[in-house]
Amino acid sequence: MSTAATSSSSTPANNDSSWKTGLRPPPKDIRPQTEDVTATKGTEFEDMFLNRELLMGIFEAGFEKPSPIQEEAIPIALAKRDILARAKNGTGKTAAFVIPSLQQIDLTKPKIQALLLVPTRELALQTSQVCKILGKHMGLQVMVTTGGTTLKDDILRLSEAVHVLVGTPGRILDLAGKGVADLSECPVFVMDEADKLLSPEFAPVMEQLLSFLPTDRQVMLFSATFPMIVKDFKEKHMRNPYEINLMDELTLRGVTQYYAYVEERQKVHCLNTLFSKLQINQSIIFCNSTNRVELLAKKVTELGYSCFYSHAKMLQSHRNRVFHDFRNGVCRNLVCSDLLTRGIDIQAVNVVINFDFPKNSETYLHRIGRSGRFGHLGLAINLVTYEDRFNLYKVEQELGTEIQPIPQTIDRGLYVAPSGSEESQVQRPSQQQQQQQQARQQISPAPALGPAPAQRNGQQQQQQQQQQQMPARQNGAPPQQPRGQPAYRGGVPVGR
Repeated sequence: MSTAATSSSSTPANNDSSWKTGLRPPPKDIRPQTEDVTATKGTEFEDMFLNRELLMGIFEAGFEKPSPIQEEAIPIALAKRDILARAKNGTGKTAAFVIPSLQQIDLTKPKIQALLLVPTRELALQTSQVCKILGKHMGLQVMVTTGGTTLKDDILRLSEAVHVLVGTPGRILDLAGKGVADLSECPVFVMDEADKLLSPEFAPVMEQLLSFLPTDRQVMLFSATFPMIVKDFKEKHMRNPYEINLMDELTLRGVTQYYAYVEERQKVHCLNTLFSKLQINQSIIFCNSTNRVELLAKKVTELGYSCFYSHAKMLQSHRNRVFHDFRNGVCRNLVCSDLLTRGIDIQAVNVVINFDFPKNSETYLHRIGRSGRFGHLGLAINLVTYEDRFNLYKVEQELGTEIQPIPQTIDRGLYVAPSGSEESQVQRPSQQQQQQQQARQQISPAPALGPAPAQRNGQQQQQQQQQQQMPARQNGAPPQQPRGQPAYRGGVPVGR
């Protein structure tokens, strides 16, 4: 494909740097970074023979130097090789495929020339935004399409020129099957979070979708985890792919992991204590079901902390609003299901809390990867019950990591950058909500989440007998427990 029409210059731009003077990059991020993104060979974006307009978008987005995955993948992708790339969460995989995809667009052809597939609607919105930011000086047209929106709007949009199409598999297959999205001249096909897209729920859709693409397409797969099913896809649909594996270890170096061993009924107490002790900029709290997401969000709000929630059963317009507002810092805490475990990049998130411990190591890896983005520091705290102990051991073994018991005090240097000490402060519930909370506690037992109704009835009788002996909870601190029950000291585990 000819790329001459996209730019007046596709040679290294370091011969004439005058074009840089008019750029308006964001303020320089001076937070320390780990080797996950700094251990490069010294290649610069200007050494990659990229169009000047694309370079302008890259630098104005705040990109300074390629991360290891970008340094490895971009030159190979520009050579039109198929790629199978594996790299950690939050190390720049999105730009690693967006940059070469945009570089190969021929603006003289009003056809879809790059198809970027992602598994979730929120990730589709985020990826399309990256395309628009990086390509804003190129004059290309980017479209995002997902389920949960009206088909009519997509059909009208595709009647105009679209060069890059970003979306979820079901909606794109629908548009291609109706003859609305013409993929017959689309040479670039990218699958982000490829392991999820090749899972049984998506695999049949992917097979059908590939039949609409030309046979000489370039296929690029990116993910942090590659199960065996990817091997089958590689042998069937890829031509001698170039394999990149930057996963010498699975977990991010900047993310410190702890567990707190608690009973189910102590979890809300523990969360309240974490909020009062930790210096949270923004946090994501994960639950294992949509029902528990809403229940926990209600509890967090009752405790006096700002909180949004998001899960797959919500209206798409509501999900979009929550995602947009949380990204923009409107709210400090987000309770969600595994809907937001993949690819979501919110730089301000420095704490991830697994209120419910995940069932498998893959989900755990993607969850904790929401903090510590792009080599920065982050904290992952897991609330572990007796029933979770085997899953905890399994995750440690499969990921080759060690999740430490939570200490009495957590060093802020582990998850708060020196420059961010003024921005993120310990959360405090509002005075009015604190008074309401204390009034409620004098009337009813402390909030609990999880026990079945039959268990709860028995617990309530026991707690009512203990209520007279126990002082009301003050300032978010858990009440002292009577002797004979396991002590709970602000999230400090009493056993493994």
